[in-house]
Amino acid sequence: MPTFQHIFYVIIALLLFNSTQTQCHSKGLRPGNSAGKVHLTKNMTQAQFSEQQFMKWVRFVGRLKHSVFKTAKNKLFPSYTLHVAKNPAAGDFTTIQDAIDSLPFINLLRVVIKVHAGVYAEKVNIPPLKSYITIEGAGADKTIVQWGDTAQTPSGPKKQPMGTFNSATFAVNSPYFIAKNITFKNTTPVPAPGAIGKQAVAFRISADTAAFLGCKFLGAQDTLYDHLGRHYYKDCYIEGSVDFIFGNGLSLFEGCHVHAIAQNVGALTAQGRSSLLEETGFSFVNCKVTGSGALYLGRAWGPFSRVVFAYTYMDNIIMPKGWYNWGDPNREMTVFYGQYKCTGPGARFAGRVSWSRELTDEEAKPFISLTFIDGSEWIKL
Repeated sequence: MPTFQHIFYVIIALLLFNSTQTQCHSKGLRPGNSAGKVHLTKNMTQAQFSEQQFMKWVRFVGRLKHSVFKTAKNKLFPSYTLHVAKNPAAGDFTTIQDAIDSLPFINLLRVVIKVHAGVYAEKVNIPPLKSYITIEGAGADKTIVQWGDTAQTPSGPKKQPMGTFNSATFAVNSPYFIAKNITFKNTTPVPAPGAIGKQAVAFRISADTAAFLGCKFLGAQDTLYDHLGRHYYKDCYIEGSVDFIFGNGLSLFEGCHVHAIAQNVGALTAQGRSSLLEETGFSFVNCKVTGSGALYLGRAWGPFSRVVFAYTYMDNIIMPKGWYNWGDPNREMTVFYGQYKCTGPGARFAGRVSWSRELTDEEAKPFISLTFIDGSEWIKL
């Protein structure tokens, strides 16, 4: 039987926020105010309300099985291997998209696509029913997939702007995807501060249970679209300027190097959790943050945005405040931004906004292991 407290949260969530709405993303670093307003319950202070929401989140992520996701059943033993090479004599295909198109419409077996060294100038899309695909490069510095679309690139018969979602150089819409030792790049240069329509995605993952090992994601504004699902990034390099890791995934970044190339003010994350009921968020563990510009650790794209940095080195590019409320003070009551045992000149917590927190051991525990993404079910790499 649902408890009174559970029913209370559901009612509050439905009344206060429409969780099905999709917010417009990346409108520059001076966004307008949001229309949504949070009303505190009777006799509850703002601090009590924020603490209540956070502890509910801690209980959620502390479970092994996240209720909104199905049990993951990965297939790791490859049924066969395809080769992609610039030289037609050296492989089965000369483009990655051709190799993907050769697979069955509904793919139910693990297929490894080995991409030989080279620069592949192509836009790649993996459709929803082609699961269990592994893309394996010959080294991230040697194997590069690149394209240069932006949100304002004309598309279709009417030449309408394609939007951020469709600007991705490489897009994955099917579960159980794996990428190893390859670079995904959007060649669009760093836009001028405040530029409109310059969102340029290098990689978009719009499916559950994806893993990335030793990969590079290169771009400027909106480099990595961590759209939805559970994802694991291990020893990856991610480069960008504004909101260059964004979306509403439930994702763990472990041992990754995050590098800013902002010309002025930038933002590392824009996590988009929009409801009390969503079990999503980003966690960075044993990572490194370097680069140029003045960098926010995150902006509250969603009113319930969740981001944690643990055991992470931060260079002196991090703004003392650390976080930005997306121009909406109401979000300060519902977001959760935390640090845990981080190091470096940019990690000092003394100047952080009052609505972020330095985590205790107990608070940090659910965020810093594979349990955060139910990894024991599907990560066996």
